[in-house]
Amino acid sequence: MDQGDTGIQAAVAEERSPASTGRRGAVVAALMLAMALAALDSTIVSTAVPQIVGDLGGFSYFSWLFSGYLLAVTVTLPVYGKLSDTFGRKPVLVAGAAVFLLGSLLCAGAWNMGALIAFRIVQGLGGGALQGTVQTLAADLYPLKERPKIQAKLSTVWAVSAVAGPGVGGVLAAYADWRWIFLVNLPIGAVALWLIVRHLHEPERESAGRPRIDWAGAVAVFACGGVLLTALVQGGVAWPWLSAPSAALFGTGLALAGVVVVVERRAAEPIIPGWVWRRRTIAAVNLALGALGLLMVAPSVFLPTYAQSVLGLAPVAAGFVLSVWTLSWPVSAALSQHVYGRIGFRDTALLGIGTATLILFAFPFLPYPGSAWQPALLMLLLGAALGLFQLPLIVGVQSTVGWAERGTTTASVLFCRQTGQTIGASVFGAVANGVLASRLGGAGDLDSVTRGLDGDGVPEATRRAIADAVHAVYVGAGCAAALAFVVLLLVAPRRFPVLKD
Repeated sequence: MDQGDTGIQAAVAEERSPASTGRRGAVVAALMLAMALAALDSTIVSTAVPQIVGDLGGFSYFSWLFSGYLLAVTVTLPVYGKLSDTFGRKPVLVAGAAVFLLGSLLCAGAWNMGALIAFRIVQGLGGGALQGTVQTLAADLYPLKERPKIQAKLSTVWAVSAVAGPGVGGVLAAYADWRWIFLVNLPIGAVALWLIVRHLHEPERESAGRPRIDWAGAVAVFACGGVLLTALVQGGVAWPWLSAPSAALFGTGLALAGVVVVVERRAAEPIIPGWVWRRRTIAAVNLALGALGLLMVAPSVFLPTYAQSVLGLAPVAAGFVLSVWTLSWPVSAALSQHVYGRIGFRDTALLGIGTATLILFAFPFLPYPGSAWQPALLMLLLGAALGLFQLPLIVGVQSTVGWAERGTTTASVLFCRQTGQTIGASVFGAVANGVLASRLGGAGDLDSVTRGLDGDGVPEATRRAIADAVHAVYVGAGCAAALAFVVLLLVAPRRFPVLKD
């Protein structure tokens, strides 16, 4: 175990004394607030889009409010992970929170849609540091036996944000002004920053000389990820998949991927070191959580449309059908330690993803049109299954590395999950649109067909076509879950090589 781990564990042991309990509680509160900033930002903006477009215009490219933020978060995760291993978690977290808050302030003062999109990208540059560093610090501060407690708290933050975000955004946009959606981040972030600066004290580590930063690798990773993710996000939306822009972006992205490989092989301290993929445990978890990001698209993106257009539910009721999985996910995650304590990390994750596979494949067999409680029950079970899948993998893989590698390892896992979500949105969107077009006998896409439809007034042929499209997406999600099962079974070691605390 390296000196960083030894120092962290000594600090934790000291904090267990009554005089220091408040300090660790303050740090945990800061981590939860920081995570809330990143989690809320993914949902709170969505319900205010009509007001934003009405004020600033730019309807034709408002989707970049979300795509730009997602791209910035995803491509910066590996960079922040390496920086946190080099300079420590605290400076990276403080810098990331400051950039995020600066982006929030700039978003509140945006004068047109172009400026707002640019400032959202600034937010994303800080959001990448928040997501990765918070997860890494959670592993630093808690020994293995206690780690599920903090991870369950962070999962609860995500769950509450998923449920509360759209409602809070709608209330602020309707009764105040959409700019408050971004201004509300400032007091929350200020409290988190104050708690981190005052109460988070990382141990001194022996210096091995002046840190060597792989700036060339950072730029190459950022450029490659940005180009490829832009191709995935905008393909089939802003331009057809088989078009010159798609070919140019994918070709440029693949060329940049080659540049990344060359630069990282030559770097003394690469941003994405080769051991991330050479170690069986880390490689298996990366691939499995990439598949998790892929399959999560099915319920989070397509289930609300199914609930409104096929079941005829109002938007609020449709949101409830989706949100029930945020109730069972953190509970299952918190209880997973009792399972992996007996059968191990890999087998617990196999149990979770195997159950999730069956649930996803069961969705197309729901009666048509059915009742709201049926998909809600499946979502409740799916949340429980995924909580049993994700948390053991994150806790397990973080426990196989020392302090000096934990930031990079955590960032690689989160990067793969984010990338999986981006790929899933593109692939499943194409699947849904293809099924819909074949059922309705012409070109079209799910968004244009469902836009403006009243749940009770949807023509029967259209309703069945939408149901078939969503069923096809769930079959694809089930295949992604089955792929994760196979990867864990064949690649991951049965017992993770856990380092002793």
